[in-house]
Amino acid sequence: MTAGKLRILQVMRAPVGGLFRHVADLTRELSGHGHSVGLVVDSLANDAQTESRLTELAPHVALGIHRFDMPRVLGRGDLITPLAVRKLAKSLDINVLHGHGAKGGFYARLARLGGSKAVAIYTPHGGVLHFDKSSASGRVFHMLERWLMGQTGAIVFESAYAQATYGGLIGAPTCPTRVIHNGLAADEFVPVPANADAADFVFVGELRDLKGIHVLIEALAGVRRADGSPATLVMAGDGSSRDALVAQINQLGLEARVSLIGAQPARPSFARGRIAVVPSLAESLPYIVLEAAAAQLPVIATRVGGIPEIYGPTSSSLIAANDAVALQGAMQAALDAPEATRQEAVQRAAYIAERFSLARMAGDIEALYAELTAPA
Repeated sequence: MTAGKLRILQVMRAPVGGLFRHVADLTRELSGHGHSVGLVVDSLANDAQTESRLTELAPHVALGIHRFDMPRVLGRGDLITPLAVRKLAKSLDINVLHGHGAKGGFYARLARLGGSKAVAIYTPHGGVLHFDKSSASGRVFHMLERWLMGQTGAIVFESAYAQATYGGLIGAPTCPTRVIHNGLAADEFVPVPANADAADFVFVGELRDLKGIHVLIEALAGVRRADGSPATLVMAGDGSSRDALVAQINQLGLEARVSLIGAQPARPSFARGRIAVVPSLAESLPYIVLEAAAAQLPVIATRVGGIPEIYGPTSSSLIAANDAVALQGAMQAALDAPEATRQEAVQRAAYIAERFSLARMAGDIEALYAELTAPA
């Protein structure tokens, strides 16, 4: 190995959502800095969209993309895959095993059992933090977290909120920890102007209950423009709650006011609306808030997870989650005071540009790798 250059395996289950965005960005940056990176993913994650994402990342993955059985909850793969990852790490002479999410974190650390020389780093990305400690699954996962602490070189939290939540659920980590916020590339701070026919509001994300989509539709029903006409909404995304969402839209008679355009890239979708809405019931440090705010869209969001860390000096604008009345009020206020809404968006974008860059995120993680792998 060239001095200072590392051989790294990024381990995750499914290449979807913000977790994959984080891993993909980190992989490109590490590869660009001369490190050799490999990727471990679930063997069942092979739909067309997943394959397209992995194909795009392949030029940056010098150590290859490796697929193993990674059941969503608990299954046979949980006994076999850690051994396969350990064997792979040995054959590739890996220095760093970085597990992302609950399953990626388990496999990366379990792979160290048996005396592996690789250091294991873990980033929860929500994952195990979303399991209630009173549930059977929560008790199992939280017990595993405590048991694996001895195999953990460091835990990277993407928000101070995640760090505090982990401590409350699992206990104070006995290994080093870092809070390293997600970051955006320079071109993501270029403003996205609204299309001429843009809706009043835009939602970009998964169509599932946890994202607060039903609260959003309920709130939209009472929102009006200055001329008294009803406000409109574009929703870019797909997911398990789509059918229930369509039923709710029809029940409230909002078919002409809500456009469902399916899963779409974020930045082009931002141009479809003038104000972004992120009504999530729970989050860690959501990329969609970072992306929309960096693009200088006004963003209406809930006070959950690490979102206050993104909002910084504008955090007083955040609203309570699962509160249709509060959301309706925030949406109406944004339409009623467009200049104040725009000024707040500019202020928020400037705050994010200083603190949430991809260069800073990758640099801080790379420095942690170097620290943990340095000769004693």
